[in-house]
Amino acid sequence: MSKRYSMTLYLTGATAARTGDEMSGPALLLVGLSVTGSASASSALLSAITVSAAVGGPVFGALLDRSTRPGRLLAGALAVYCAALLVILLSLGRLPLPVVLATAVCGGLLGPALAGGWTSQLPRVAAQEDLPRANALDALTFNTASLAGPALAGAVAMTAGASVSVVVSLVLIALALPAAWTLPMRTPAARAAPSPSVVADLVAGFAAIGRARPLARATLTSVVSYIGVGMLVTCTPLLGERALGSTGSGTFLLATLAAASLLANALLARRPDLLRPDATVLGSVLALALALLLAATLSPLALFAAMAVAGAGEGPQLTALFAVRHREAPDRLRGQIFTTGASLKITGFAIGAGLGGPVATWSLSGSLLVAAGCEVLAALGFVLLTVLPVRHSDAPSSHASRARVQP
Repeated sequence: MSKRYSMTLYLTGATAARTGDEMSGPALLLVGLSVTGSASASSALLSAITVSAAVGGPVFGALLDRSTRPGRLLAGALAVYCAALLVILLSLGRLPLPVVLATAVCGGLLGPALAGGWTSQLPRVAAQEDLPRANALDALTFNTASLAGPALAGAVAMTAGASVSVVVSLVLIALALPAAWTLPMRTPAARAAPSPSVVADLVAGFAAIGRARPLARATLTSVVSYIGVGMLVTCTPLLGERALGSTGSGTFLLATLAAASLLANALLARRPDLLRPDATVLGSVLALALALLLAATLSPLALFAAMAVAGAGEGPQLTALFAVRHREAPDRLRGQIFTTGASLKITGFAIGAGLGGPVATWSLSGSLLVAAGCEVLAALGFVLLTVLPVRHSDAPSSHASRARVQP
């Protein structure tokens, strides 16, 4: 743990980067819709910048684990992501859509840096005894970003235009660069002997996720759940138009979801002993399923109630997921496990975003019902991985157990 790097600086940088990231998705949806006039095209743009995370996350995490100055690698990733957003904005409507989508796919390779890249460094910032509270505070930065990002995207788009909304999002990410650059370097005691190659690290990271039953279960559940979340987010401009009269106002539905998430995680930050990580993961997807069924009624009052229920489930899911990863991840693979988990979730979101637009064009209620079905599948996956017989390889070895001790 660094004696000079404060938790406040970490939280400030993480909040700025994640707010910019949360703002960029709705901003791209709005600018895509305004330029192309097509819900399918705008959802394809959001899907493109998220789908490549499945490749970028594990590789970036492996590089992060091998780096003696992981903060500088993280800062570089944030800078390139900002540049990708700018190129997308400048080329949209001027170049063929497939070219713009290809640019978005390339930029999306670094998307997990804004999520798992930060969180994997938390044990080097907070002492072991402070980690549960620090973990809840870290999750709060996601909730704050989820609240502020969509609201900012909608407000800026309505007052200054959707293009300006994208610019503001990349500026926020850029403001996090100093906090990332100065993150603590890896101490000699924390460095493991390097493996022969990045590919070997990738194999070890995926094997670690599959070998630890709670980690595999939480990862699978969150990924399937985020397919439904991606469909919901893609539907929000159309829901806003239906319920509030404009596509831009749909971002305020997302803000309602984020506010409920923020309140739930604020409670957990004050009382971290209330969290039962594994049970919380299951409870969260059941709450999301209920919320999506309620939203499918398309009633304005029901929509806001649905977003509040969804937030009350989704916020604690994130805190619980972080707790499971910190508990189960060997230190030498921590960065990769966090970025791999983040990238898989982002990919699940991308699949949902890609499905959400076309299905919503056919039926808005139908899209929300399909999303609810994804949450039910996530719950079934959790139960299945709970009741399956435990193989010998599922039980952690004494070496793996020692590796989980926080630095």
